[in-house]
Amino acid sequence: MRIADDIWHRVRKLREAIEQHNYNYYALDAPTIPDAEYDKLFQELQELEQHYPQLITPDSPTQRIGAAPLKAFSQIVHRMPMLSLGNAFKAAEVDAFDRRVRQTLGVDSVEYAVEPKFDGLAVSLCYEGGIFITGATRGDGYIGEDVTLNLRTIRSIPLQLQADGYSARSPVFMEVRGEVLMLKADFEKLNRQQREKNEKEFINPRNAAAGSLRQLDPGNTATRRLTFLAYGIGACEGGNVPRDKHSRVMDYLASLRFPVARERNVVSGATALLEYHREIEELRERLPYDIDGTVYKVNDLAQQEKLGFVSRAPRFAVAHKFPAQEAVTELLGIDVQVGRTGTLTPVARLKPVFVGGVTVTNATLHNEDEIRRKDVMIGDTVAVRRAGDVIPEVVAVQKEKRPPHAKFFIMPEHCPVCGAKAVRLPGEAVTRCTGGLFCPAQRKQAILHFASRRAMNIDGVGHKLVEQLVDNAIIRTPADLYKLGITALATLGRMAEKSAGNVIGAIQKSKNTTLARFIYALGIRNVGETTAKDLARYFGALDRLMEADAEDLQQVPDIGPVVAQSIASFFAEGHNREVIEQLRAGGVRWEEGAGTQQAKADSSAGLSRLSGKTFVLTGTLMNLTREDAREKIEALGGKVAGSVSKRTDYVVAGTDAGSKYHRAVELGIAILDEAGLLQLLQDSQGGLHSTSRNL
Repeated sequence: MRIADDIWHRVRKLREAIEQHNYNYYALDAPTIPDAEYDKLFQELQELEQHYPQLITPDSPTQRIGAAPLKAFSQIVHRMPMLSLGNAFKAAEVDAFDRRVRQTLGVDSVEYAVEPKFDGLAVSLCYEGGIFITGATRGDGYIGEDVTLNLRTIRSIPLQLQADGYSARSPVFMEVRGEVLMLKADFEKLNRQQREKNEKEFINPRNAAAGSLRQLDPGNTATRRLTFLAYGIGACEGGNVPRDKHSRVMDYLASLRFPVARERNVVSGATALLEYHREIEELRERLPYDIDGTVYKVNDLAQQEKLGFVSRAPRFAVAHKFPAQEAVTELLGIDVQVGRTGTLTPVARLKPVFVGGVTVTNATLHNEDEIRRKDVMIGDTVAVRRAGDVIPEVVAVQKEKRPPHAKFFIMPEHCPVCGAKAVRLPGEAVTRCTGGLFCPAQRKQAILHFASRRAMNIDGVGHKLVEQLVDNAIIRTPADLYKLGITALATLGRMAEKSAGNVIGAIQKSKNTTLARFIYALGIRNVGETTAKDLARYFGALDRLMEADAEDLQQVPDIGPVVAQSIASFFAEGHNREVIEQLRAGGVRWEEGAGTQQAKADSSAGLSRLSGKTFVLTGTLMNLTREDAREKIEALGGKVAGSVSKRTDYVVAGTDAGSKYHRAVELGIAILDEAGLLQLLQDSQGGLHSTSRNL
C-alpha cells in the first residue's frame, strides 16, 4: 500500500521532535514540555506505525526505551534489560490489558501486585555477596550511566544487606531496581536555595532528582537530599530470594531494609485495579513524594515469564497514568487580582485547557519577579501545572514558539479595584494596594481586623457577622460600624434583637480606646501591636503621626525604612484619611500626650513628667486593666517593666499585691495606688493643649 507524502512527513516530524525531547529529558535534565505532551506525541507515532507497519524502523523512538547514556559517565551494561512500561490512560485500556492477560494465560481471573508509580529516575543497584558494588541509570535500557559514587551518598540505599525476618544468606549476585526521588519538602527547600543564589530553579521533583543524581561531583549530589524506593529485582544468583510471587519479592526487599511503597497491595481483576487506582489518586497529594499513576504487575512470576515481552515493555505489567497535571496552552492576557490583604497578584488568562482533571482558564503568575524570571509574555505558549486542589500556575514558557506580537507585562501603579496607589516596598516581592481602609477587595479583612480583640475589641463582630454586613452592603468601611442601629442588625440571619443590642453596646464601648490600639486597628502593613505602641509613645497624638514623613518615622526606635514607608504610604492615601475623619465623627476617642518626640523638644518646659520613668504594676486595679494602665503610661513616655529593681521609679499596687510590693518597700521605691496613678497621669499632662482627642 502506497503511503501518502503527508503521512511520511508527519512520522518524520514526530520522530525528530521525540528524539529532541528525549535528549532534553535524559541527557540534559532540562525537559521543555510536560510529560502529557510527550505522551501525546509518542502515542500518535505508535498509532501511525501500527496502521502502517512498513514505517517501523530500528531507530524509531518507539523501538527504544530511554536515551543513550552521557559520555561524561562511564557505562554499565545491564545483565537484564531495564524495560519501560506500557501506559494506560482510560478504564477501557485497563480492561483491555486484563482481558489480554487472561486470554493469554487461559484463566478467568488474575492476581495483580499493585503499587504507586513513582515519578523519579529509574536505577539499578548491584550487590555481590551482600555488598553494594555498582549502580547505574536506566540509560537506553541496555546500557546505563555509572553513577555508583553518587548513589552511595543516598542514605536510604543499604551499602550492605542486612536481613530482618528472612534468612541472612545473601545472594551471590542481586540487582535491585527502583527509583531515585526527591521528596516534596526537600524539593521546595532546594528551589528556595536556588532562588537565594539567583540560580535556575528545577521544574519539578523528578527533574531535580535526575539533575542531582547525575552530578559529575558526588559531593554535589550529597548536598541534595535524595531518597530511593525499590520496586523489584532484576538479575539474581543464589540466595533465598522468593521466586513465586512479586508481592513476596517486595516483602523480601523490605526485610533487607530497602524502602518500598507502603501503599502496595495485591488485588484480583480489572474492577479491583480501577478501585485501587481511585484510592491512590485520592491519596496522591498527601504522599511525601510525587507519583504520576499506579503500576499493575501480574503477581505470579511463572505467569510473568509465560506472558513475556514486546519490543520495549513487558506484557505482564502496565502503568495506569493519572490525568496530566501539566498541559500546554496559549497565554491570552494577564489580569491583576487584589487579595484580602491588598496583595496584587498577576493572573494568566489562558486558552481553555484540560489539566489535572478539570478545564483551566486561569493560572497564577505569583508576582512580578516570577514573571521576569520565567520570561513570560502575553501571547506565549506556556506549560500550566495543576496539582490536586492547588491553584493552577504557569511553570514554564516555550520560548521557541513565541510569536512576534508577544507583549511585555507591566504591573499597574494603581489598584485595579479602588484606584489607590500600588506600592512595592524594598525587600518585598509583591506589590500592594495602599487603600486598606476602603478598598472593596480588602473590605472584610479590614473590618475584621479593626474589630479584633487586640485592636478595638468589639465583642460579637466576627467573621459571620462581617460577611453579612458587607455582602448586604450595610457597611463598607470600619467607620460604618459606628453608624449601625439595632434595626439594621436585627434583620440579619441569626441575629435577634437582644443579640443586636449586645453588638451595638460593644461598638459603643469600643469608642473609648487608646492611641496604640487605634493605630494597630488601622491595619497598616508591617505595623503590629508593638510597633503601634512605639508609634503612640513617640508621637503622642495621631495628627503628628499622620503628618510624619518616612524620614521622621525612622526616628522611632526599631522602625526601619520598610516599615516607615508602609506607614507613610498608608497616611498619604486620601481615602484612608477620609475613613479616619469618619471615625472622628463617630466618637472614637483616647487620651493623647506630648509623646517622647515632643517631650524631648520641650524638655526645658517639663511638659512630660513621665518621660523616661519606669513603672511596675502589681495586684488588681479596680477601674483599669493592666493593659489599660500600661498603655496610658506608655502614651506619656513612661515604660512598664516586669520586675522591681533599683532603676524602678514607681510601683503601682492594686489589691492582692504580692512580692513586687514588698520588694518596693525594701528598696524605698515610691508606691502608688490606682487613684495616685491616675492623678500622676493627669498632672503629667499639665501644660498640654488637650488631654484627649475626640475622633
